Amino acid sequence: QVQLVESGGGLVQAGGSVRLSCAASGRTGSIYRIGWFRQAPGKERTFVAYISASGKSTRYADSVKGRFTISRDNAKNTVYLQMNSQKPEDTAVYYCAATTTLYSGTSPNEYDYWGQGTQVTVSS
Repeated sequence: QVQLVESGGGLVQAGGSVRLSCAASGRTGSIYRIGWFRQAPGKERTFVAYISASGKSTRYADSVKGRFTISRDNAKNTVYLQMNSQKPEDTAVYYCAATTTLYSGTSPNEYDYWGQGTQVTVSS
């Protein structure tokens, strides 16, 4: 199977930057895309960004375009989410998720494996 572990969350001032990491292990050859999602207390889990296994295809939620960048280091089996110009509304638990489905996109239901989540808090 696939295991995912997020790291890098914490407290940051508005306008600051945070980089999250998602380390994948297990049968990583079966992964088609890795996505980032976020969820605030009492809110639904929403899409942030995804990247293909090759790294050549990426997609971002409108709310983070121009501020966040997703990338991967295949040698380390790690995906990163660089979050710049942080806003208080970015506060949430961030999850990385992997899908083995070819035609997957922005729905959490399309992803098969999930990390434990990492808290990001942005103060005003």
